[in-house]
Amino acid sequence: MFFGLWLAGCNAGESKKDIEGAVDKTRDSVAPSTATHAFSSADTLRAVRILVIGTSLTAGLGLSPDEAYPSVLEKMARTAGVPLRVINAGSSGETTAGALRRLDWVLRDSVDAIVVESGANDGLRAYDVEATRANLEAIVRRIQTRQPWALVYLVQMEAPPNLGSDYTVRFRRVFPEVASRTGAQLLPFLLEGVAGVAELNQADGIHPNAEGARRVAANLWTALRRDLERLARRSSAGKASEVEKTSAVR
Repeated sequence: MFFGLWLAGCNAGESKKDIEGAVDKTRDSVAPSTATHAFSSADTLRAVRILVIGTSLTAGLGLSPDEAYPSVLEKMARTAGVPLRVINAGSSGETTAGALRRLDWVLRDSVDAIVVESGANDGLRAYDVEATRANLEAIVRRIQTRQPWALVYLVQMEAPPNLGSDYTVRFRRVFPEVASRTGAQLLPFLLEGVAGVAELNQADGIHPNAEGARRVAANLWTALRRDLERLARRSSAGKASEVEKTSAVR
């Protein structure tokens, strides 16, 4: 479908070999609901918590909860030895305005990192680019105010080319500009290597199928791995320090 042309002009992510390797490892492992991980109860308490705020792409429209990319990302991290807990806050059909309206509700719990996947529906509906920009900036800044300790990531999204090159170029620029203005970290296009590939998408040509979702998760894992490993080590060190202080008091 026309979403395949989303890839034009997008920055390429990490190497295809790395992404496919992560996908293969996940495909061969057991489902998250039945997986057993070599983490102790103490490790579980030190798990990195990441919140993903998104659209139907994040919610996993047409997929089971275990097949949606946030669940697959969690499994990839745990397979690699990073105790990760991914909270899926995807909402089908949501625009940036809708995400901003419900933001306080989804930020009720403290997390270590927040990924914002929003804007795809703005682009589909040809919403005013400046309104999308303002909403995304407000979302990031509110996150930074509510949870200033959390790492904030903004996912690059694209508008369909049938809206004309002027619109698609201006829409594309919104994301790096918001990231630059707010200090959020820009992540590559969510559907890199998936958009326009028939065998990786459902019949609507828009939403990834289970295999496509694995590749989306691999894209994100490649981009986030270093930060997540660092957060896990920092969390573990903090827990060890608490234990030492308790022992000293005793």
